[in-house]
Amino acid sequence: MFERPRAGERALLVNVGFGTAIPSDHIAELEELAVSAGAKPVAQLCAVRDAPDPKFLIGSGKADEIAGLIAVKAAELVIFDWRLSPSQERNLERLFHCRVLDRTGLILDIFAQRAKSHEGKLQVELAQLRHLSTRLVRGWTHLERQKGGIGLRGPGETQLETDRRLLAKRIRTLRTGLEKISVQRHQQRRSRAATHSVSLVGYTNAGKSTLFSAVTDETAYVADKLFATLDTTLRKLVLPQGRAAVIADTVGFVRDLPHELIAAFRATLQETREASLLLHVVDASDENRGERIAQVQETLREIEAEHVQQIMVYNKCELINESPRVDRDAAGGVRRVWLSALTGDGVELLLAVIAEALSVGQLRVTLRIPPSAGRLRARLFEEGVVRGEVVLDDGAQEVDVLIAEDRLRHLCRIVDIDADELLASSCTGSAWSLQSDAAAG
Repeated sequence: MFERPRAGERALLVNVGFGTAIPSDHIAELEELAVSAGAKPVAQLCAVRDAPDPKFLIGSGKADEIAGLIAVKAAELVIFDWRLSPSQERNLERLFHCRVLDRTGLILDIFAQRAKSHEGKLQVELAQLRHLSTRLVRGWTHLERQKGGIGLRGPGETQLETDRRLLAKRIRTLRTGLEKISVQRHQQRRSRAATHSVSLVGYTNAGKSTLFSAVTDETAYVADKLFATLDTTLRKLVLPQGRAAVIADTVGFVRDLPHELIAAFRATLQETREASLLLHVVDASDENRGERIAQVQETLREIEAEHVQQIMVYNKCELINESPRVDRDAAGGVRRVWLSALTGDGVELLLAVIAEALSVGQLRVTLRIPPSAGRLRARLFEEGVVRGEVVLDDGAQEVDVLIAEDRLRHLCRIVDIDADELLASSCTGSAWSLQSDAAAG
């Protein structure tokens, strides 16, 4: 009977390529992932083939070579930078006599270590169980035998069938819990619908959390390792001229992000899909930043967030001797912002660009607010959209605001005021002003 090995951190890393050479950054990334998971790499090798081998993925010759290296290096774990089928994983474990982990299992393990919030833990467990559900047939041959013995004889259900049933039950429980959290998140987003939301996205370890701390003046967890941030954090973002928005620090993306994680983290990734603006943070010092950008864009398409307006933020510019600046196209649109989140150089430029991007399509409106509508005036000030105010002799206020019409109507609904009636009364006399922000200069 083959029992699956359970322990060990000394890892042998295997990079796999089919029909092409393995890029050096893929080799380095696998090592970073392994170290992030707590493994101790003792050797790393590459396996290049024309096509995957159905039994071992890498072919019997290379598999035997790895088995010999395991004995020499006293490795306790083999990690493949490729997705293994359940049968391939089982066959390799039988040959190597040690644990075998593929890229998906490795990333899931890192996420399990990083999850701190209740929601994050539920999401990671769901992703792990979905991954495990395809691997229950693994190497435990005793699971295929009927229960036996006094007090253990049942209706004929095998241990494997029992495990599958319990696994499916737990998955249903997790889905129910996450659906409740999704509803709560939706309600929270509705309550702040009148406020613009900005979401940080980018390849893992690009410096998103450092930038988050720099623009919010709050300390977020920062570490020079992959997936340092897992749980989404929301904070108020104060923009020039007193305007405000909500900014979200989200989990970093990575090449070939497991589909189980994307499915499990759908509620968290909703913050990205429904954001007003995405700040795509790029490690400017990364030699493969072009590939990283393409991989992030692919993940954004996978989570259906490719339609959201983006600003490219080139972080760590101090490492390549680039000065903080804003690059614009011929039409004056922002192409990219160069900055250093670590030193704070260029952060003010970014805040100005965010304010500019969120102002597109907004209206400059002077509202006549009667004394009875004081709650609306207070909400306008809370939103940071007030540009000026004049108190009239009858106690009313003329409030000059820069705001999108849908945001204004939302605020009116909150305080139970008829938006059409408010706008009609504000359009009278010389106090009324309605023009685009661009026209207003």
